[in-house]
Amino acid sequence: MGEQHSGILSHVSLGSNDPDRAMRFYDATLATLGIVRLHTLDGIAAGYGRQFPEFWIVLPSNEQPASAGNGVHVGFVAESRESVRAFHAAAMAAGASDAGAPGPRPEYGAAYYGCFVMDLDGNKIEATFRDVELSDD
Repeated sequence: MGEQHSGILSHVSLGSNDPDRAMRFYDATLATLGIVRLHTLDGIAAGYGRQFPEFWIVLPSNEQPASAGNGVHVGFVAESRESVRAFHAAAMAAGASDAGAPGPRPEYGAAYYGCFVMDLDGNKIEATFRDVELSDD
C-alpha cells in the first residue's frame, strides 16, 4: 500500500479562470517554500505539494467563472522568516496584490510571522512561519 498523508486535509482547491497563467504564478511563488507542481492536467488543473499534491488550482468543473471566496484564504507553511519574505517578493513579482507585508502578527501569537497576497484570480494566500523560540503556547 502507498505512503499515507499525515495531515487533516486531503487537499484544497482554488478556482482559476486561466489555469496556465495561475500555474506560472504558483510555480514561481510556491517554489520559495519548497513546494512544487507534482501533477498537471493540461489547461485544467495543477496540484502542488512537497510529497503529495495538497493544493490545487483548477478550472471550475461547472464551467462557470471562478471567483474568490470572501473570508477564504489558504496558508502555506514557511521554514523561516526569510522564506516568508521570499514568498511575498516572488508573488509580487509574478503579479500578486499585497494584502499584508511580511512581518510579525502578534494578534496571532508571539511566534507568528507571515504575509498575505491576493493571487491573479483574487484568492488570498499566505505564508506563515512560527518561531518556536518565541512561542507563547
